[in-house]
Amino acid sequence: MLIRYRKNYEKIAMGLLSFMPTEKDLKRLQQTMKQYETNNDWQLFLWKEGDDIVGIIGVLLRAPDVVEIQHISVNPSHRHQGIGKQMVTALKEVYPGRRLCANEWTASFFDKCHACNE
Repeated sequence: MLIRYRKNYEKIAMGLLSFMPTEKDLKRLQQTMKQYETNNDWQLFLWKEGDDIVGIIGVLLRAPDVVEIQHISVNPSHRHQGIGKQMVTALKEVYPGRRLCANEWTASFFDKCHACNE
């Protein structure tokens, strides 16, 4: 289940984001979190399975009809179970009528999901 990020999920969110190659550096990770917390065009969602938060997906609202996936990460012990694809599918429901696309860091995964409708 996709849930919106809240400040009380900060440590979990930072842990999941740190699996992204671009977010290995702590200062960079803190800047990213600040971006999601202070800029309304940056939206962060967590994926909950039962009582556990096992994934994260962050987007940038590029234009009124375009949503760009900036970050996507799944806890390593929950990978290869389709959670990433479920997060992308759920994101389409959050932003109906908008085109989802990826940035350079999320493109290869996004393409595997066959989610780009260009």
